[in-house]
Amino acid sequence: MHGKHLYDYAVIRLVPKVEREEFINLGILMYCKQQKYLKVKYFIDPEKIRVFTTELELEELEKNLQSFQSIAEGKKEGGRVGTMDLAERFRWLTAVRSSCIQTSRPHSGFSDDLDATLERLFEDLVL
Repeated sequence: MHGKHLYDYAVIRLVPKVEREEFINLGILMYCKQQKYLKVKYFIDPEKIRVFTTELELEELEKNLQSFQSIAEGKKEGGRVGTMDLAERFRWLTAVRSSCIQTSRPHSGFSDDLDATLERLFEDLVL
């Protein structure tokens, strides 16, 4: 498998009412240790979200997703978690939580073009 890189990804989900266990896929979190790759891509569709809830502040949701991105990119805005190594940041971002933003369990695959794979996953699972 020359040129193929093992990666892990998780789907970032909005769970408007945790007790109902309904969710909307908002983004993809993708990690490849070998390539030192950790990226987040997300999209907020206000109309889709309003079908599930009108109580959610979209600006707050955007801030939370931006913090996911800052942590993934290792920016200072990511706080203490943003200073961890890539594997620790991926594990932290995919940790089980009861907030309205959750991730699926991680899935693995092989790719020879991580950015293209991220785009494909984003289009297939989010858009």
